[in-house]
Amino acid sequence: MAGVNTGRALVLFSGGQDSTTCLAWALTRFDRVETLGFDYGQRHDAELDCRMTVRSRITALQPDWARRLGDDHLLDAGVLKRLGASAMTDDVAIALQEDGVPNTFVPGRNLLFFTLAAALAYRRGLDVLVGGMSQTDYSGYPDCRDNTLKALQVALSLGTDRPLRIETPLMWLDKADTWDLARQLGGAALVDLVRAETHTCYLNQRDRLHDWGYGCGRCPACELRARGYRQWAARRAPA
Repeated sequence: MAGVNTGRALVLFSGGQDSTTCLAWALTRFDRVETLGFDYGQRHDAELDCRMTVRSRITALQPDWARRLGDDHLLDAGVLKRLGASAMTDDVAIALQEDGVPNTFVPGRNLLFFTLAAALAYRRGLDVLVGGMSQTDYSGYPDCRDNTLKALQVALSLGTDRPLRIETPLMWLDKADTWDLARQLGGAALVDLVRAETHTCYLNQRDRLHDWGYGCGRCPACELRARGYRQWAARRAPA
C-alpha cells in the first residue's frame, strides 16, 4: 500500500460496502480524513444508521486510523427525490429503462454530491474528494463513469479556483476485487466489518445475515455483492 501523504481528504461515505472500503483506503493514504453523507430520501435509509457504527468501529482496526479520522458531515439532498421518482427513492419495482440504465439511477445524484462535497472541502481546507464509483459495476450509471468524474474534477477545480482531486479507487474493480481490497487494507477484521455492519440492499432489509452481509438477497445490489463475495472466496479457497 502507498505511504501516507499530507493531503486532506473528504470521503463520500454512505455506510455501504464501497464507501467503507474507500474510507479505509483513504485512511491508509491521507493524514486527515473527513466523511460526508447525504440524506436524499433513499429507500435504503438503513445505510444512514450504519454510517456511525462503521466510523466508530473502523478506527479500532489500525492504530493510526483513529488519529487520522476527523469530523463527519451529513447533508440534506432531498431535492433529488422532488425532481422525480426512481426505484432508489420510491416504492416502485426495479427494472431497466428504455435506455438500458436501471431505474435505480437518480439523475444528477453524484454530480450534486461532488458539487456539495467540493463546497464543503473549500470550507474545511480539504483537497481530495474520494468516491466509491465504479465503471465496472453492473449498473452502467453515467455519473459513475471515469470520463464523467474526470470532467467534474476539472469543473470543480475551476469553479472553486483551487486544485481539487477526485479519487475513485474502485473505478476499475469488480465486486470480488473490492472484497479483496478490503482484505488488503484491513485484513479479516475489515472484511468482517464490511460484511456485518455496512448496508447495500436497495429494499432496506437487514433481518438476515448472509455470508456476504445483510440484505434481501434478491435486489441487484444484493446479487452483485453476494456474487462478488463468493467469487472472492473461491479465489482464496485452497486448490
